[in-house]
Amino acid sequence: MSEVLQRVYASAPTNDLPIHTLELQADSFGVIRLCNGFDNVNAGIEGGEIVLFEACGMGVSLPSRAVKGRQDLQFQLDNVSGEALEKVDAAKDAGDKIKVIYRVYTASDLTEPAEPPVEMTAVSVQATAMRVNVVASFNDLVNRAWPRDRYTPDVAPGLKYFS
Repeated sequence: MSEVLQRVYASAPTNDLPIHTLELQADSFGVIRLCNGFDNVNAGIEGGEIVLFEACGMGVSLPSRAVKGRQDLQFQLDNVSGEALEKVDAAKDAGDKIKVIYRVYTASDLTEPAEPPVEMTAVSVQATAMRVNVVASFNDLVNRAWPRDRYTPDVAPGLKYFS
């Protein structure tokens, strides 16, 4: 965690609050950028580009910093419009993977995120007329096979002669 964000969390100044943002990307709907709060926010992302994050009612449950196999980021978007429901349904019907990028900014410095962004893939999406619940996860590195490439007779035909 950056020093600025540590200071904000430790001292809780009234003029410098953390702003949590989510960026959702899928082939079927493009890019959606959201932030918690009542006001839209123009903030810088990694390439130096300034983008608009739309304000919405959002609750975020961050993954714990642990060594367990799978870490999940859970978030809920309340009072969503029918448009959001249509986009989520279209992505599910098309079988698109939804990429989720979580960034946190401080209100005093919107030029770049206060800490490196967290990129995940949505593993569960539930949408109703009033809210969208999403669970996003990192790749499960602890339970991944090693070596990643498996040498089978399909890849290496000479293996079928060894037993």
